[in-house]
Amino acid sequence: MPVVQDLWLQDQDQICTMESDTGMDEQPPILRRTDFDRPSAFHPQNLLREARRQRGIPAGDVPEVCILDPDGDIVRHLKAAGEARPNPYWACYHTTLFDFEYRGVRYGIIGCAVGASFAVLVAEQLFVSGCKLLVSMTSAGQIAPRGKLPYFVLIEHALRDEGCSYHYLPASDYSYLRPALKARLNGAFSSFSGRVHRGGSWTTDAPFRETEEAIVRARKRGVLSVEMEAAALYAFAEARDKAVVCFAHVTNEMARKEGDFEKGEADGSRDALEVIAAVARACVPSWEVDRD
Repeated sequence: MPVVQDLWLQDQDQICTMESDTGMDEQPPILRRTDFDRPSAFHPQNLLREARRQRGIPAGDVPEVCILDPDGDIVRHLKAAGEARPNPYWACYHTTLFDFEYRGVRYGIIGCAVGASFAVLVAEQLFVSGCKLLVSMTSAGQIAPRGKLPYFVLIEHALRDEGCSYHYLPASDYSYLRPALKARLNGAFSSFSGRVHRGGSWTTDAPFRETEEAIVRARKRGVLSVEMEAAALYAFAEARDKAVVCFAHVTNEMARKEGDFEKGEADGSRDALEVIAAVARACVPSWEVDRD
């Protein structure tokens, strides 16, 4: 064992010396990427090809409008009502896609894809499977109050305090809802009986490290909510030229008081579906996102 440990220490010394000599230790690895215009060696369509082969899944498309439901409340509501059925063509190893119809539009929905990297892993596969518009509806904590909870925030920009987005776009403070989609959604929620605010969100990989200092910093930036997916999904959308819209369903103050996390009727699913339907009405049938 001492010999193995000595060899490991020698390797670490060599790595540190190499990084020091080249100046590579000035930034962490995630910020040193420069190959954003280079193609990936690992493609989602190839992964799905192998999953279909292994599992005998037939070729076919998912619905053009798909939903990410990290909390799983909408999926549970639809299944309990007998309105959701598994999509027979979805070949993802990690998730189940359910089809349902709401107000004349066919949707696909995936529950419990929590966190930036998982959300983008699924998004990559959805868009090569026939999805044209992806809506993320995630539960979120309140940063800057906008009235009595719960309410929705259309996330227009997301603070990049996670890791996944830095593999799609160069480092910056925010990633953004694409301007063409933002414009299409002007006035889209005027008939919705609930509240939809527009603004910024803070995307974090570490919800149990939301310190008071971090919350104050986010509030000073004008951030309205904190969640775990939007920054990465918007970076993916920009890099891949895809249509993605993210919402924060603001339901809590990070459990700092009792009675938190109440979403409303059917765990907020009915209101969430109305918001999503408004997005579909505004965007269907034009899927092309203007290049900015």
